[in-house]
Amino acid sequence: MPALLHVQAALSGSRKTPMQFLRANDYDMAYLERGAGTPLLLIHGALCDCRYWMPQMEAFGQQYRAITVSLRHFWPACWDGSGDDFTTQQHTEDVAAFLATLGAGPVHLVGHSRGGYVAFQVARNFPDRVRALVLAEPGGDLDASLQHTPTPTASVAPISFDGAAECIRQGDIDAGLAVFVEAVSGRGAWDDLSERSKQVMRDNAHTLLGQFREQRAPFTRRNVEEIAAPTLLVGAERSPPAYARILDALEQSLRNVQRVTIPGASHPMNHHNPAAFNTAVLDFLASCGT
Repeated sequence: MPALLHVQAALSGSRKTPMQFLRANDYDMAYLERGAGTPLLLIHGALCDCRYWMPQMEAFGQQYRAITVSLRHFWPACWDGSGDDFTTQQHTEDVAAFLATLGAGPVHLVGHSRGGYVAFQVARNFPDRVRALVLAEPGGDLDASLQHTPTPTASVAPISFDGAAECIRQGDIDAGLAVFVEAVSGRGAWDDLSERSKQVMRDNAHTLLGQFREQRAPFTRRNVEEIAAPTLLVGAERSPPAYARILDALEQSLRNVQRVTIPGASHPMNHHNPAAFNTAVLDFLASCGT
């Protein structure tokens, strides 16, 4: 699901924070950085990039070395949607390699939506690289082991990728993005976005072609129980109920977990109510003693 963000601050903020690149896993990963100390890495979701987290960079950079990274094929890359290396597994391995190359020790890891799924997999597969984990409405599916009543795997939302992807393939980018955005946020949602918000999505439009093809494994109880890092689950008051169901399932199986709901916000809660989101994350990290 895309984060329907307002990125005016992101675009101006990125000029104050120069773009850097780090070679990791045979790929030049773009990132922005602010502050010093224990590293705090932020992972964006679908149709976004490192600019997504600009409302957090000043607050987090006052206490941590805040780093926001663009995943493989997202802006500033210009990708045509071809190839087979756009998957959550690839992005998980890329983030793990980025952390190893950074050489700053274990990090606080924050992921939103699809990026929350990637962050979860990094914490599960590379536990030595994660001090604490923050999952802001991670996207994905639940398998039967995590559902109250065993049923076939249920998606977070009935997202219509097909029409969106076809429009993008034909070069009608705005039409494709409108199909996708309105499938997840309701009629008129695309028209309600600011021009800068739309431009961020245009910059990343072809990533939907890769996301459409990827085969994302569902969350399982066994996988959730493997998470060793203390974890904060962040929900939003006005988000679709499917996200709360995922958070409910994760909360029941995580070893060391806290949960918070951001008031007056929907899925892109760190933009709709950045003050509450920033406070929640910083308070959680303080409670972990890190």
